[in-house]
Amino acid sequence: MKTVTLDASHDTMEAIYNTLQRELGLPAHFGRNLDALWDALTGDVAGPLEIVWRDHAWARPKLGSYYDRLIKLLRDLESERADFKLILT
Repeated sequence: MKTVTLDASHDTMEAIYNTLQRELGLPAHFGRNLDALWDALTGDVAGPLEIVWRDHAWARPKLGSYYDRLIKLLRDLESERADFKLILT
């Protein structure tokens, strides 16, 4: 299983995209937006896969509405892919 770990330092979308791109091997032309992330996670990244986001609550005030949109995307991905899990701690 491939595990990507995010932590409290991931408090900008840039930091999140950087880590996901590096850890998941997303191509250089990855669009670095939520639509592109959805496309990559539903079509380009093999599973099984889990994303563990430690101290995720620290990012919420800094990410603003992007936090809720990102969490929704990842929860929707859990419904879409049986081999994906989001773990928030």
